Amino acid sequence: MTGLMRQFVDDRRGATLIEFAIVCPVMLILMMGLGELTYQGYIQAVLTGAIQRAGRSSTIQAANTSQLDQAVMQQVWKVAHNATYVSTRKSYANFTSVAPEPFVDTAGTGVYNQAVDCFTDINGNGVWDTDPGMSGGGGASDVSVYTMTITYRRLFPVASLIGLPGTVTLTGSTMLKNQP
Repeated sequence: MTGLMRQFVDDRRGATLIEFAIVCPVMLILMMGLGELTYQGYIQAVLTGAIQRAGRSSTIQAANTSQLDQAVMQQVWKVAHNATYVSTRKSYANFTSVAPEPFVDTAGTGVYNQAVDCFTDINGNGVWDTDPGMSGGGGASDVSVYTMTITYRRLFPVASLIGLPGTVTLTGSTMLKNQP
């Protein structure tokens, strides 16, 4: 080997730069992914806390549901500025009614079959329901389930690198018994 070639092969000063160029993108993607995950967890905690607070308020008094929704979203918008929401309220006679209507599984499949299975019609509508709840907050001593689903844009664009959508959808729910 010539002297110039030998000097080039033995020179290690650029190795750190190349190692950094290889490691840096991976570390940035990992850090942004971790940031996105913790941000999602924080928004879920804010949503759950706000839903529980609003749910307690609605069980004590007949509250304006749109005001309760706005109170929840005021908390969420502090951390997810452009979040959109959909809320639902259902009422049940008691806590055990918050489940599909019971049926006799004559075929042993675990799935309701209208042709052969009998069911207990909890809500009196003549049809087997996977959710027998009545729309709205219910009356005194009813169990009320308040659910809110929010959608917001991701904090970092890392998810698109692995084919995930650019938005996140989270759901918060609370189940409380209305005051008599």
